[in-house]
Amino acid sequence: MIFSGLTRLLGFIFRIWLSRTIGAQALGIYQISFSIFAVLLTLVSSGIPLIVSRLTAKCATTKDKKTESKIVTTALILALSISVIVSLLVIVLNKPISHIFADENCIIILLVLLPALVFSSVYGTLRGNLWGKNNYLACCSSELFEQVVRIIVCMILLCGIFPALSGEIGAALSLSIACVLSSTFVFIWYLKSGGRFKKPQKQEYKNVLKSSAPITFMRVASSLIQPVIALIIPLRLVSAGYTNAQALSLYGIASGMTLPLLFIPMTIIGSLSFALVPDLASATAKNDDKYISSRVTTSIVFSMFVAFLIAPIFMGLGELIGVFFYDNTTSGVLLSSASWVIIPLCLTNISSSILNAVGLELKSFKNYILGAIIMLLCIWFLPKYIGINALIYAMGGCFTTSAILNINMIKKRVCPSLKIGKYFAKFTIISIPVIALCSFVGSLLSLILPLFFNLLVTCSLGCMFFVLLCMVFNIFEMHSVIVWIKHNNPIKLHHRKNKV
Repeated sequence: MIFSGLTRLLGFIFRIWLSRTIGAQALGIYQISFSIFAVLLTLVSSGIPLIVSRLTAKCATTKDKKTESKIVTTALILALSISVIVSLLVIVLNKPISHIFADENCIIILLVLLPALVFSSVYGTLRGNLWGKNNYLACCSSELFEQVVRIIVCMILLCGIFPALSGEIGAALSLSIACVLSSTFVFIWYLKSGGRFKKPQKQEYKNVLKSSAPITFMRVASSLIQPVIALIIPLRLVSAGYTNAQALSLYGIASGMTLPLLFIPMTIIGSLSFALVPDLASATAKNDDKYISSRVTTSIVFSMFVAFLIAPIFMGLGELIGVFFYDNTTSGVLLSSASWVIIPLCLTNISSSILNAVGLELKSFKNYILGAIIMLLCIWFLPKYIGINALIYAMGGCFTTSAILNINMIKKRVCPSLKIGKYFAKFTIISIPVIALCSFVGSLLSLILPLFFNLLVTCSLGCMFFVLLCMVFNIFEMHSVIVWIKHNNPIKLHHRKNKV
């Protein structure tokens, strides 16, 4: 979580610097090309690394190094083959593809990004192996390494030493160079940690493809649905009576200002999901049903805790938050009305990770498809009645459907003893006074404090009040938390290990 937060912070600062350095137009051209690259990247480096992680965890449990090496080799050959084929298709069809773009530089940027595509397939596969062996230091430091390298290279390329290099092409080139170096970094770490390569059998290609395909399709579909929504929402708003400028403005506020704030909890939940996959895969290999049940229940309850901690604060302070970050009241009003979406979003993320970890990725994919259908129906029919709020209810409907179906499948196939209804009810009851407190204190302090200090004080009070109510409702005991922290103190654990 710490590494993820630091990497995202550096990325956020870098984005600000890049936009000021190359200008809005160049950044827009780069973003258009990058949106296509992102879909291609999802195709080659989404499903395979997760499957490598899960299978590596199982091999680590049985200490089967030979099979582990074959799995890594199989996945590496598949990922490299797919990335090379996709890259060659883009090169061969670059002229027809260029007609899609409004600017001729877009296809040049996409071609410059192709080395990043190929080397990312290597990076993702080997990182998946380190992930499966619980080598989180290698996984997290490689991400941070890539971000730092990209920032340094981009600054060098755009500092004026290469005057013929345009800003958008320099940004693309820096990403490709960073991917080459990060894949080399992971390759060296893989070999140092004892990783080897073995000639795989035909059946192993089939097994990896069969397991990774649903995850890849789900993430590609998720990537493709975003541009579809971007096209449909403004059109449906215009048909509902908005002008074209109003429709584009409302969509820009919702997608560019409000929705990113809803994904803030994913830094924490994403880190939990990352650690959960090899952990559950290893427990599944051992047939340790008791541990699986405990881990699944704890992970889902913790995800609810994070979601319900943040959602009431956004609901009570949404308007002030929108003004503080974007100087835009509309974004804040939308944030208040959309904050409930955080809850099914977090539950969908953690439940999908659980299903993927135990080999039920096809079920997770089917549940996502049903949720996506509801999303598309909402954004088509609802704008006529509720305007831009249709996007909020579309996302909420998608994540709620997926979360309910995923949790139901977990209860049937993974953890029959799963009981989270009482926790959900308690968190819901607790949220009501937290919303009231944040709204009241925020309004009161706005009369005497600057906005920054108002939000700092009110958010802190909201968090403390929420935790206090969790203790009152016996969701957790502070004594148990303190005991857990002492037991899992990394310095003491290291000392115990050395003594043993």
